[in-house]
Formats: sequence, structure tokens, C-alpha cells
Amino acid sequence: MTKTPDILCIGSVLWDVIGRTASHMRLGSDVPGRITRLPGGVAMNIAMTLRRFGMTPALLTTIGRDAEGEELMGEVLRMGMICDHVYRSDDLPTDIYMAIEGANGLIAAVADAHSLEAAGDKILRPLADGRLGRPDQPFRGLVALDGNLTEDLLQTIATSPLFRDADLRVAPASPGKAERLLALVDHPTATLYVNLEEAGLICQTTFDSAPEAATALIARGAHRVLVTDGGNRAAECTAGDTITATPPEVMVTRVTGAGDTFMAAHIASEAEGMDRVAALGRALNAAATYVSGETPL
Repeated sequence: MTKTPDILCIGSVLWDVIGRTASHMRLGSDVPGRITRLPGGVAMNIAMTLRRFGMTPALLTTIGRDAEGEELMGEVLRMGMICDHVYRSDDLPTDIYMAIEGANGLIAAVADAHSLEAAGDKILRPLADGRLGRPDQPFRGLVALDGNLTEDLLQTIATSPLFRDADLRVAPASPGKAERLLALVDHPTATLYVNLEEAGLICQTTFDSAPEAATALIARGAHRVLVTDGGNRAAECTAGDTITATPPEVMVTRVTGAGDTFMAAHIASEAEGMDRVAALGRALNAAATYVSGETPL
């Protein structure tokens, strides 16, 4: 019997290939370190954290039928994700992300999510054909949406009746894709999770603090936003009401996936009934623990 999901995670599920070193790096550096490959992608990172908090996510994504895709599907199922609605393509290869991280942070990254982009709205079919919802009976519940989707698909989602009653939680895949979220800024049920740089890109300016950025996004029409700023104050804002909290100080050993961990921990905390202050604090603690390297991969 198919399990009922607590949340839908829509977006990228791929292989993360991450090279990490304890050395400071610059352009052209060639240093010793460790290279890992593990399931990743924004939707997958969120889903993995949600599983650690006891939630059962369903994935809406595309995974190829190539060897890499079969291996990835096996890992995803082993982790307890609901994969009944994954779009499996015979001709699209499994996506991959590659990053280099040094002691001075993320040095460079390349996200190859071309198959997700090519699949387009095929990944949303379960929301329309009765498996998860229909246009006249849309899905009611939590949806984590990732900015790796194309601008056209995000614009479709912004006005689609399939998402009319959903509790949308939205994150950009990276600062380079932050402006894709413009279509969802004024969605009446969307909560945006962005960092300070991404908030500036969406508003086409720069901000000195997370509270300032959060207030500006609300003024731009956002329903609700959470803005992080590394180890500095974070903010959560709805119309006319902003709360802030500062993450604990930790030694940073990794950065890829930190924002996804923050978002998932916040969603899980609210699903458990925590108030705004407690949920924000717990999410910041979870992200700090993650970047310190203490969270199991």
C-alpha cells in the first residue's frame, strides 16, 4: 500500500559530487582533499532532512533509467522517500552537481539539471491526474518547491489551480537562479526561503541585514519570507511583523546543502506545532550543526 506523504518535495534529485579540502583555495589551486558522491539536489536535500525529523516526503522529480539513475533510485528508496510519482525517463540522463569547497567556503560549483528542465511539467502529472490531486480538487498540504525548475514552469505553478490550496515553501537553487522566483513572490500561500544575496537579486538591490531584506521582500508583495545571512542575524517576516534570531557560532566544515537543511528543519518544526520563534531557532541550530559537519550524511 502506498504511504501518504507528509509533504511533496518538487525539484532536483541528483548525484552530488563534492570535493572538500581544509586548505584555503584560489583560482588554479591544486590541493589534497576528499571527494564524495551522495544523493543531492535541493528537493532531495530538503527531503533527507525532513526524514531525519520523522516526516515522510514524496518526491516529484525526474531520474533517468541509466545506471546512475538506477543506483540513485535505490539510495532514495533506502532512505525512506516515497518515489511512486518520480518521472523516469528513458532518454534523459540522471542529473549531477559538482562543487569544490575550501576552508574559505564554496570555491565553485556546476549544476547540471538539464534533465529536470527538459522534463518540465511531466513531473507535475500526479497533481493533475488524481494520484495526488486534480484541478477541481487540488492537493492540500505542504509543498517544498525548488528553483531548479524553469522560469516557464515556475510561472505556470504561480497561477495553476493545482497549487491553489497548497502550503508552498519555496527556495532558490542558488543565487544564480534566485530571480526565477519572481513569479512566486506574490503567491498568496508561498513562503520564500532565501539568503541575503538571493534577496538582493530578487529585489535588484543589496541589503546590509536579513531583517532589512525580509521587510523589502514583504513590501514587494511576498506573503511570508525567511532570510538568512550566514552566521549573522536571520529574519522571518510576514506583513508588519518581523522576528529575528542569531545562529550559534560553529566551525564551518561544509556549506553545500546548508540552506536546504535550514528550510527543512523550519518546515518540520512548524509541522510539529512550534511557534514562530521556536521554529526559527531550531532551524538555525540545525543548519549550524550541519555546516559543522556533525549531522549524519
